[in-house]
Amino acid sequence: MIDKLDAQAREILCQNDRGGYTVPTDGLYPYQWNWDSAFAAFGFANFDIERAWQEFHSLFSGQWENGMVPHIIFHQEDKGYFPGPDVWGTNKSPLSSGISQPPVAATFVRKIYESDPKAGREHAAILFEKLADWHRWFHVNRCETGAAVITHPWEAGRDNAPDWDGAMEAIDVSKVQPYVRRDTSHVDPEMRPTKYDYDRYISLVDFARENDWNQDIIRDEGAFRVADPTMTFILLRANRDLLWLAKQLNKPIDEIQSWVDHLETGVKTLWNEELGAYDSLDLKSGKFANSLSCASFLCWYGGIENSKMVEQLDLIFSQTKYSVPSYSPMGEKFNAKRYWRGPVWGVVNTLIGMGLEDCGLNAHAQRVRSDTVELIKNNGFAEYYDPFDGSAAGGGTFSWTAAIWLSWASPNAKEG
Repeated sequence: MIDKLDAQAREILCQNDRGGYTVPTDGLYPYQWNWDSAFAAFGFANFDIERAWQEFHSLFSGQWENGMVPHIIFHQEDKGYFPGPDVWGTNKSPLSSGISQPPVAATFVRKIYESDPKAGREHAAILFEKLADWHRWFHVNRCETGAAVITHPWEAGRDNAPDWDGAMEAIDVSKVQPYVRRDTSHVDPEMRPTKYDYDRYISLVDFARENDWNQDIIRDEGAFRVADPTMTFILLRANRDLLWLAKQLNKPIDEIQSWVDHLETGVKTLWNEELGAYDSLDLKSGKFANSLSCASFLCWYGGIENSKMVEQLDLIFSQTKYSVPSYSPMGEKFNAKRYWRGPVWGVVNTLIGMGLEDCGLNAHAQRVRSDTVELIKNNGFAEYYDPFDGSAAGGGTFSWTAAIWLSWASPNAKEG
């Protein structure tokens, strides 16, 4: 059965290949998404390493002059998708959205480079400066309080997580124009963000577009600014891996080391003593979200060890058949099937599992990996899964779920 799943995963990546870049899944997401693309490269490297490098090069073709790598690159026209390039109004070439996403790319560039240094050195050398420019953009624009900050829920990749509920309440939606969503025609609306959420997402896009995506204005006058564990731990790990790449390529390391040091201090600002976990912090109100989420458990991925988080993970293990849920089932806002308010995401399990293993928590890492294996074996390559019965939710034939199967979850996987 494992060999059959390996073949299915390779087929999904090839089916979602659009000639140099990969869409997350056919129909629901018709463009190139930032962190989806990096995961796809991780998967392609298992059977076509040149195609893996091509995925990174296509992703960075959308990099802005200021270093930001957008969360969507609109390589081709698809008038049915909302919000499309006209809504974002960034006027970039290629057309793109105006926000970023968690920078997992440096970590997977490292892993693919390690798997074949001779073939990968030229690619890594080309990508290194682009990665450094992107990380620098984060540190200049999004790390002023120490932790990494998001200016839109979509930027964290955890669109409708309970983490943002408090900050979302302050967003004015009175000027949002009528719109038609595509996602709810492809997937059960009960599994997607609500209209309440979407109105606020679009209001934030409208504000940034009207201010020409000026980061200073977005920071000082925007309605949403939240210090986020997802972005913080992933950027910290990415900086560590970029530092490793710099040493392999004989590049200067002082600036990158300063980024690592800055975030190692900054993560302390995300510790919510009352919750006993890392948490999102609304910089507008100064209040924690009081949300124990899958992002809280990315601490080990970022290289931050914390015994209290091990206790929290043990508690989650005891509460669910399949871990790690995107939001604690003990939380009052838990929903087993609604996107980032409860379901298990294989890609986040991968990052959590990698971190646990790196920190020597092998039994915990094995639980996360084995749960992911069972979810995929029993329910296919879905976007996400119910943490109690394992049923598939969201989109199907998903690129990044296929990718993490090939390069992490499958018993045949050959990581880095």
